[in-house]
Amino acid sequence: MKETAFQEAEEFGFHTADIVQEWMWDDDVSEAIRRNIQRLTGEDLVDEDFDSSVDGVIVWWRDGDDEETLGNTLVDAYSVLGDDGPMWILTPKPGRKGAASSSTIQAAANSVGMNAAMPLTADDDWNAIRLSSFGKGR
Repeated sequence: MKETAFQEAEEFGFHTADIVQEWMWDDDVSEAIRRNIQRLTGEDLVDEDFDSSVDGVIVWWRDGDDEETLGNTLVDAYSVLGDDGPMWILTPKPGRKGAASSSTIQAAANSVGMNAAMPLTADDDWNAIRLSSFGKGR
Protein backbone atom coordinates (compact mmCIF):
# COMPACT_ATOMS: atom_id res chain seq x y z
CA MET A 1 0.00 0.00 0.00
CA LYS A 2 1.39 3.41 -0.97
CA GLU A 3 1.78 5.85 1.89
CA THR A 4 0.49 9.40 1.62
CA ALA A 5 2.82 12.40 1.65
CA PHE A 6 1.95 13.15 5.28
CA GLN A 7 2.81 9.61 6.27
CA GLU A 8 6.24 10.31 4.82
CA ALA A 9 6.24 13.89 6.28
CA GLU A 10 7.12 15.44 2.90
CA GLU A 11 3.89 17.48 2.88
CA PHE A 12 5.22 19.51 5.81
CA GLY A 13 7.78 21.12 3.51
CA PHE A 14 10.79 20.08 5.57
CA HIS A 15 13.99 18.91 3.87
CA THR A 16 17.07 16.85 4.62
CA ALA A 17 19.22 18.43 7.36
CA ASP A 18 16.45 20.87 8.42
CA ILE A 19 16.30 21.66 12.13
CA VAL A 20 12.64 21.45 13.21
CA GLN A 21 11.59 22.87 16.54
CA GLU A 22 8.75 21.23 18.44
CA TRP A 23 6.54 23.23 20.81
CA MET A 24 3.98 22.10 23.42
CA TRP A 25 5.03 18.44 23.29
CA ASP A 26 3.15 16.12 25.65
CA ASP A 27 2.79 12.37 25.96
CA ASP A 28 -0.29 12.36 23.69
CA VAL A 29 1.52 13.48 20.52
CA SER A 30 1.84 11.26 17.47
CA GLU A 31 5.16 9.46 17.66
CA ALA A 32 4.66 8.39 14.03
CA ILE A 33 4.55 12.02 12.86
CA ARG A 34 7.62 12.85 14.96
CA ARG A 35 9.51 9.80 13.68
CA ASN A 36 8.63 10.56 10.04
CA ILE A 37 9.82 14.17 10.34
CA GLN A 38 13.07 12.97 11.89
CA ARG A 39 13.50 10.33 9.19
CA LEU A 40 12.90 12.94 6.45
CA THR A 41 15.26 15.55 7.93
CA GLY A 42 17.82 13.13 9.35
CA GLU A 43 17.81 15.26 12.51
CA ASP A 44 16.25 14.99 15.96
CA LEU A 45 13.47 17.46 16.73
CA VAL A 46 14.62 20.25 19.05
CA ASP A 47 12.51 21.58 21.89
CA GLU A 48 11.37 25.06 22.94
CA ASP A 49 14.66 25.72 24.73
CA PHE A 50 16.71 25.49 21.53
CA ASP A 51 18.23 28.95 21.17
CA SER A 52 19.31 29.12 17.52
CA SER A 53 17.50 29.69 14.27
CA VAL A 54 15.43 26.74 12.99
CA ASP A 55 14.21 25.70 9.54
CA GLY A 56 10.69 24.66 10.56
CA VAL A 57 8.29 24.52 13.48
CA ILE A 58 5.55 22.20 14.70
CA VAL A 59 3.24 23.16 17.56
CA TRP A 60 1.09 20.50 19.27
CA TRP A 61 -2.07 22.25 20.45
CA ARG A 62 -5.22 20.91 22.05
CA ASP A 63 -8.56 22.42 22.98
CA GLY A 64 -8.38 23.35 26.63
CA ASP A 65 -4.89 24.80 26.27
CA ASP A 66 -4.99 28.54 26.84
CA GLU A 67 -5.59 30.43 23.57
CA GLU A 68 -3.36 33.25 24.80
CA THR A 69 -0.60 30.69 25.37
CA LEU A 70 -1.00 29.57 21.76
CA GLY A 71 -0.60 33.16 20.55
CA ASN A 72 2.50 33.67 22.71
CA THR A 73 3.94 30.35 21.52
CA LEU A 74 3.41 31.37 17.89
CA VAL A 75 5.24 34.66 18.46
CA ASP A 76 8.13 32.86 20.19
CA ALA A 77 8.32 30.16 17.53
CA TYR A 78 8.18 32.62 14.64
CA SER A 79 11.03 34.65 16.17
CA VAL A 80 13.47 31.73 15.68
CA LEU A 81 12.09 30.51 12.36
CA GLY A 82 14.68 31.26 9.71
CA ASP A 83 13.96 32.28 6.12
CA ASP A 84 10.19 31.88 6.41
CA GLY A 85 10.37 28.13 6.95
CA PRO A 86 7.21 26.07 7.40
CA MET A 87 5.23 26.50 10.63
CA TRP A 88 2.49 23.99 11.50
CA ILE A 89 -0.04 23.59 14.30
CA LEU A 90 -1.00 19.98 14.95
CA THR A 91 -4.29 19.42 16.74
CA PRO A 92 -6.39 16.33 17.46
CA LYS A 93 -8.97 15.60 14.76
CA PRO A 94 -12.64 16.33 15.43
CA GLY A 95 -14.19 13.77 17.75
CA ARG A 96 -10.92 13.08 19.56
CA LYS A 97 -10.01 14.31 23.02
CA GLY A 98 -8.52 17.79 22.73
CA ALA A 99 -9.93 18.50 19.26
CA ALA A 100 -9.76 22.24 18.64
CA SER A 101 -11.89 24.28 16.30
CA SER A 102 -10.12 25.74 13.30
CA SER A 103 -11.74 29.10 14.11
CA THR A 104 -9.94 29.16 17.49
CA ILE A 105 -6.63 28.48 15.77
CA GLN A 106 -7.38 31.11 13.11
CA ALA A 107 -8.19 33.66 15.82
CA ALA A 108 -4.91 32.95 17.65
CA ALA A 109 -2.98 33.11 14.36
CA ASN A 110 -4.66 36.40 13.37
CA SER A 111 -3.85 37.92 16.76
CA VAL A 112 -0.14 37.55 15.98
CA GLY A 113 -0.32 38.59 12.33
CA MET A 114 -0.61 35.16 10.73
CA ASN A 115 -3.10 33.21 8.64
CA ALA A 116 -4.08 29.59 9.20
CA ALA A 117 -4.78 27.31 6.24
CA MET A 118 -7.52 24.69 6.15
CA PRO A 119 -6.74 21.64 8.31
CA LEU A 120 -5.16 18.69 6.54
CA THR A 121 -5.00 15.12 7.79
CA ALA A 122 -1.56 14.40 9.25
CA ASP A 123 -2.39 10.91 10.54
CA ASP A 124 -5.35 8.97 11.94
CA ASP A 125 -5.64 11.18 15.03
CA TRP A 126 -4.05 14.55 14.19
CA ASN A 127 -4.77 17.38 11.75
CA ALA A 128 -2.09 19.81 10.60
CA ILE A 129 -2.69 23.49 9.90
CA ARG A 130 -0.01 25.49 8.12
CA LEU A 131 0.53 29.06 9.26
CA SER A 132 1.92 31.93 7.27
CA SER A 133 2.57 35.59 7.92
CA PHE A 134 0.11 38.01 6.37
CA GLY A 135 1.32 38.84 2.88
CA LYS A 136 3.91 36.04 2.71
CA GLY A 137 1.80 33.70 0.57
CA ARG A 138 3.61 30.58 1.68
